[in-house]
Amino acid sequence: MNAQIIDGKAFASGVRSRVAEAVAGLKAAHGVVPGLAVVLVGEDPASQVYVRNKGIQTREAGMASFEHKLPAGTAQAELLALIARLNADPAVHGILVQLPLPGHMDAEAVINAIDPAKDVDGFHILNVGLLGTGQKAMVPCTPLGCLMLLRDTLGDLSGLNAVVVGRSNIVGKPMAQLLLGDSCTVTIAHSRTKDLAGLCRTADILVAAVGRPRMIQGDWIKPGATVIDVGINRIEEDGRSRLVGDVDFDSAAAVAGAITPVPGGVGPMTIACLLANTLIACCRANGWPEPDFGEAGG
Repeated sequence: MNAQIIDGKAFASGVRSRVAEAVAGLKAAHGVVPGLAVVLVGEDPASQVYVRNKGIQTREAGMASFEHKLPAGTAQAELLALIARLNADPAVHGILVQLPLPGHMDAEAVINAIDPAKDVDGFHILNVGLLGTGQKAMVPCTPLGCLMLLRDTLGDLSGLNAVVVGRSNIVGKPMAQLLLGDSCTVTIAHSRTKDLAGLCRTADILVAAVGRPRMIQGDWIKPGATVIDVGINRIEEDGRSRLVGDVDFDSAAAVAGAITPVPGGVGPMTIACLLANTLIACCRANGWPEPDFGEAGG
């Protein structure tokens, strides 16, 4: 079986185009420009690249981009004061603090200092609780992007068996909540799961988010299953550096019905959904109708 390749790059481009069109509409009708503030503490190379890409795509969508770069030694109180200013700034509709933070900072305290209405990452405890109880929330970007790809590939997800490998607060847990919201039967697996391979073989939908390169092999996959690979792992192979997922793509693609590649699958969806969340936050702040990007919980 040759799996359908789920082109996240193309899908994300469509989402960004729809966001840009809606942003232009807000400017024309109301004179309002959605604004996204991104805060980076320290000089982590991967975070720097990610923040730069966010800024570029934010501006390309016609939004205002506010970037705040702080030294690694910044006191937590100073970061919290910046967040308070951004919370109070009417030009800022979305706030994102890039993770990971330096070791001397309490990430939970920082995240929960963000106004939940501006928490476009969906990490604030209030948004986590709202999502978990099926209420309107800001939804974490990566799981939201995965759900969009699944709906586009499969249509109705009701009754499908879904296995999420990984239990992080950023991907695994909210992914499970979103799948439950679409009436899947959901199992969360992790490092202590007994017979992980056997459990994966029961999945109509398999979401891999463990951060271990090529951990999930083709013989772990149910024939015809849809595989969403969230992993982005840099490895050295054949004398060069390359990115691979948590799934062994070649063996999995021979069994699966559909699969996301790495790169070019889930990755591009994360920033696209961040822009969509910022637009939605702007609409909610002003009491305007929200654009429908097909997301659950949003």
